[in-house]
Amino acid sequence: MSTIISAWDGLAFTAPSSHSCETHWTQEQMLDDLDRRLVAALQKNNRLSFAELADLVGSSAASCMRRVNKLRADGVIIADIALVDPKALGKSLTVVVNVELDRERLDLVDDFKRAMRAAKEVTQCYMVTGDCDFVLVVAVEDVEAFDVFVKTKLYTNANVRKFKSMITLDRVKFEPRVLV
Repeated sequence: MSTIISAWDGLAFTAPSSHSCETHWTQEQMLDDLDRRLVAALQKNNRLSFAELADLVGSSAASCMRRVNKLRADGVIIADIALVDPKALGKSLTVVVNVELDRERLDLVDDFKRAMRAAKEVTQCYMVTGDCDFVLVVAVEDVEAFDVFVKTKLYTNANVRKFKSMITLDRVKFEPRVLV
């Protein structure tokens, strides 16, 4: 098992290491209409029974079970998780951090990625184009906890040239679903 850098606010989860955030689908792996309806329904509620799912998508329970298992095996569905309010776990501060690396050698970039995957405070990490190299979403208890994160994860990384922190005031939209 390996930690996936989550694409969702406040979430980190594990999935088999064979599943990557950078999966490239071939034409044979494209989803048909029924697969898309299944994925859409499961993104809204993944606790549905196969019978309930079959009623929603207009198929049989056995067909839904086979297809959902195949979607999981193929890495389309990478995890079944509970969405938890970070505040309920005492993580009341969310900070967006733009990080610029000093050098962009592949081994150093990979080292930074590994460090961010291991950092429990980082709930999302994106390698990006533009003015910075990475955008992090960090969920912590308070400003003091963020200061500890900065001192232990960013200042101690010799390859971090600079970073810019933006404390969020309000989460205006949180939509963990992928448009189907």
